[in-house]
Amino acid sequence: MNLPRDGQLLRIFIGESDRWGGMPLYEAIVQEARKQGLAGATVFRGFEGFGAHSRVHTARILRLSEDLPIVIEIVDSMERIQSFLPALDKMVKEGLATIEKATVIFYRPGERPAEK
Repeated sequence: MNLPRDGQLLRIFIGESDRWGGMPLYEAIVQEARKQGLAGATVFRGFEGFGAHSRVHTARILRLSEDLPIVIEIVDSMERIQSFLPALDKMVKEGLATIEKATVIFYRPGERPAEK
C-alpha cells in the first residue's frame, strides 16, 4: 500500500473502560480500521488525564484508576480517514477526535519473516 505524502492523522481520545460490542472500545476501533483497510493504528495508554467531566484519571499509586486515558492514532489519506469517520462516530459515545495534517515520509511494510 502506498500512502500519499499529504496525509491525515486521526487522533481519538477515549477511556480505558469504554466498551463497544462486548470488547474494549480501543480494540473495536482498531479492528474496524483494519477491516476498512486503513494503513495502520496505534493505541497508547496514558498515565494521567482528564476530559469533559474534569475528573482526573491517574496511574499514581495513591489514586490508581481503572479508567486511564487511551489515545488511538491512525495515519492515512484524507479520503480514507473521512470514510472511516461515520463508523467511528457510531462507536464513540464519550471522547474526543481530532484530525491534523500529516506529511508521510515513508510507509514501509518491511520483509516478512520466513515461515518455519
